Amino acid sequence: MEAHLTTPALHGPGQSLVSRRAIGQIVRAAVSGSYGVTGFADDGIVPGLLARLHLGPAGVQVRLANGIQVELRILVAAGVPIAEVARQVDSAVRYSVRRAVEREVEQVTIHVGGLRFEPGPMPGSALTPAPVEPGEPAPPDDSGDPADPLAPNNSAGRAEPG
Repeated sequence: MEAHLTTPALHGPGQSLVSRRAIGQIVRAAVSGSYGVTGFADDGIVPGLLARLHLGPAGVQVRLANGIQVELRILVAAGVPIAEVARQVDSAVRYSVRRAVEREVEQVTIHVGGLRFEPGPMPGSALTPAPVEPGEPAPPDDSGDPADPLAPNNSAGRAEPG
């Protein structure tokens, strides 16, 4: 069985041919640098498998049928406004593609695949002393340093009872 592949039309000086994959990489870089985006979602088994085989990036789909159309599946950080993140992603994608290939993006569709919460240290945890392992010397107690006027046990400037 023989397949005939169409060859791109000859281009004159100053013209270039940009692949769908290249536009996908431009889009991926723009989205990854956007505020509030923590990653891409790979919905389902087939898109996830294709992404792992490097046959298609997870979360980014580019179509070139009627202009450039981009479909994204992103993960957003918990606690940030989703509408603002979507607006920023849309703007970043349109700007990056326009700057790289000098073409306008006709449509950007953004699906939020989920929220990602990454816990940080508890408030006040920097103020509590670290536990001392058995057999290790205790850290020096500098809370009563007479040279530090803000130290809690400093009696400088206070009248002694008596």
